[in-house]
Amino acid sequence: MISDNKISSNENSSSTSSSSYRDSLKSMDTEEHIDLAFYRPIGYAWACLAKKLGITPNVITIASIFLGLGAGVMFYFSDLWLNIVGMLLLIWANSFDSADGQLARMTRQYSRIGRILDGLSGDFWFAAIYVAICLRENVTSEFFMAHHWVIWVTAVITGLCHAKQAAMADYYRQFHLYFLKGEEGSELDSGSQLKKQLSELSWKGNFWKKLTLSTYTNYTLQQEATAPAMQTLRRELSDRFPDGQIPTSFREAFRRKSLPLMKYTNILSFNWRTIALFTSLFLQMPWLYFAFELTVLNILLIYMIVRHERICRFFTRELKEGKF
Repeated sequence: MISDNKISSNENSSSTSSSSYRDSLKSMDTEEHIDLAFYRPIGYAWACLAKKLGITPNVITIASIFLGLGAGVMFYFSDLWLNIVGMLLLIWANSFDSADGQLARMTRQYSRIGRILDGLSGDFWFAAIYVAICLRENVTSEFFMAHHWVIWVTAVITGLCHAKQAAMADYYRQFHLYFLKGEEGSELDSGSQLKKQLSELSWKGNFWKKLTLSTYTNYTLQQEATAPAMQTLRRELSDRFPDGQIPTSFREAFRRKSLPLMKYTNILSFNWRTIALFTSLFLQMPWLYFAFELTVLNILLIYMIVRHERICRFFTRELKEGKF
């Protein structure tokens, strides 16, 4: 017979494990269904293993880069089985991408270099995938064999669109988390503050730190330039609540308006891209993936920007009218 103490111990252990898993997530508002059902549980298992072995989040991120590059190589070949190997490598890479963030939240190993690396990892994966698709189409498609430049120009334009889509999806997600969890639960930065930090660093003796901060500052400034109404709202909040104590009523009101847009930030992230990519590979027409990014995802991006800017203008007016 199992004693009551044993049952109580098992229940406490299960409750602690469940709580630890939930703590490794950003928030239920911003999590995507596929992630919750698949990537987050696998990422949590990797994160727990890494924690036991003393492996840092940045090491996991770097490992994911190599896995993603391997996936890109596999997509060059027309053999479907090699493509499937690439798909598995890309899924593995993304499970590591999930694990590094979960491990950072579990162990509180936050760093700006980690955030930069995390963002760059996906760029490396898809750069390799884009190159592989271009090289493949130039040797398998009669049209692209006759017009080599077309697929490369398409890839460059698609890559630029991809970068903007991912950047704005991340930006809106962080802004939502800022109102949901406060500064500690968000990675929202200010371009002006970053520029100030950058000006205080000299290249001599701080080369790599200044280089990474320069890259991140430019990335943040581009995000801000695409969301001018958000910057107006941030300034208004800063003027009215200089201590950072934004009323709970405002936080909850903004969260309610912003929440429906989170599904679009998720679509613009990894999962739906890879569904489109894998479909194009199974159809033996990888160029279709470029078409998906240039049409469907760009339309979603524009819609998301317009909606979010409208929300920010609404709350700026509400603040000026003294409703909060």
